[in-house]
Amino acid sequence: MRESRPSKAGVGRGTAVGPGLPGAEAAAATPSAPAEPADEPPTALEQREPSGPAEQPSAGPEPAPPPGVPLELGPVRPVGLTPVPAVPAKPTWAPAVPAPVSVPAVAFEPLFRQAPALNWVGPDDRWSRAWGVQAAVEAPAALEPVGAGAGAAAEPPGPEDLVLVRACLAAVAPDADRAMAHFHALMFLRHPELRAMFPAAMDEQRTRLFQALRLCASRAGDPEELRAYLGPLGRRHRKYGALTRHYASVADCLVAALARYGGSGWDGRTEEAWRRLLALVSRLMVEGAEEEARSAPPWWQAEVVGHRQATRDVAVLTLRPDQAYPFRAGQWAAVETPWWPRVWRPYSFGSAPRPDGLLTLHVKAVQAGWVSNALVHRARPGDVLRLGAAEGAMTVDHAAGEDLLCVGGGTGIGPVAALVEEVAERGAAGRRVEVFYGARRAAELYRLEELRELASRHSWLTVRPVVSEAAGAPAGALLGDLPDAVARYAPWHGFAAYLSGPAAMVRSGAAVLRRCGVPEGSVRHDLAARD
Repeated sequence: MRESRPSKAGVGRGTAVGPGLPGAEAAAATPSAPAEPADEPPTALEQREPSGPAEQPSAGPEPAPPPGVPLELGPVRPVGLTPVPAVPAKPTWAPAVPAPVSVPAVAFEPLFRQAPALNWVGPDDRWSRAWGVQAAVEAPAALEPVGAGAGAAAEPPGPEDLVLVRACLAAVAPDADRAMAHFHALMFLRHPELRAMFPAAMDEQRTRLFQALRLCASRAGDPEELRAYLGPLGRRHRKYGALTRHYASVADCLVAALARYGGSGWDGRTEEAWRRLLALVSRLMVEGAEEEARSAPPWWQAEVVGHRQATRDVAVLTLRPDQAYPFRAGQWAAVETPWWPRVWRPYSFGSAPRPDGLLTLHVKAVQAGWVSNALVHRARPGDVLRLGAAEGAMTVDHAAGEDLLCVGGGTGIGPVAALVEEVAERGAAGRRVEVFYGARRAAELYRLEELRELASRHSWLTVRPVVSEAAGAPAGALLGDLPDAVARYAPWHGFAAYLSGPAAMVRSGAAVLRRCGVPEGSVRHDLAARD
């Protein structure tokens, strides 16, 4: 399972408009399941990252740090003098040895309290305190009235309300970016304490917020469909620190912004319609958050215990979470680094659950990708990351027993390998597993030998490498594009297909598989969940 320009498919491997708003997880990508630069990164969650500024942390001038993060200034030396290298002092203490992972029966308190390399303001700033405090989700009953017209919000929106809401969105659409910017300005002016929940760059936030509002308006006529969208969204908002009381504040500011840009069609009936819809949105998101709060913390902290440079721009990270972290092979999680506070990006897990509790992420550094470049070129053992809960439906139904076709491009091989590992652990039960592993050059097939070794031990597994460039191609490799190579072995009747890689590859691959006999319902990826 999935970083693109201002955002691969294992999952395709997350959304943040602000606490209490659909789309607030754009900050992660976050902020589903989960969009790419010129050289498209894999769509597996690992590679889906909205672009930040043109600069990257790893090359060229670094982007301006978020507010509150002090600049690291080098020493000032007289012009013309050659600095004398400093002799490092002999350490007076032994390096700390990571303690074994402790898995308490029920634990919500982070074990890592003094995370290394957290370069924000100081030990008592709002963001640092958030690392040691788990925010409780309040009950939906605590929802406050949402302003002067709140009396109308007690009832769910009716068909006439939805007509008014959709007409308003159509009127706002030409100025959507300015309208959403006005909303954020109002919210931060009236509730400055909420600013700490958002990243420094807000352009992606504005786009995703308006998209989320349109989606809510289109699905509001089907309560179950709306619940299926907003429940997970509310659960994701827990990691931002969103509380029930924030939803009313957000609704008031949204109504004010929509009134300003809604044109001549805005009137009292339109306001009441919006308040009914926003009250319903708030309730469903809070219910989703409250349900998850009974069994899981808002986030996990995970120490980097291994960092391997697989290729020039791909790293394999091994993480040790501070407490038991439940997930399935093929799923993904939003990740936040200490170098880019409040910026979350989705990445797929590169291995099946392990007895030692360790997690694996495959990350490709994407041009202008803040988080991916930090993870590939800056993260080292001892650094501490934060993880959201595992998400994604690109998992294997072991009871079904159908044959599996797994297609992984680039770092999209991570979730594919995890699926193969899980089948090997649970037993193939007579099913066949066909793996197509694609990359541009042979040197980028960094997990090929591992998969071939696994295939040598299991007769049900077949691994076929695919490369675009013939130079140095491994023995038995297929030449050409990955979807075309898969089509050469058609038909694929009776197979369940799993796609993970660059978004364009996943979309074209899904179309090819449908033409090759795989029903649409049997083609699994998480692109839609991440968009």
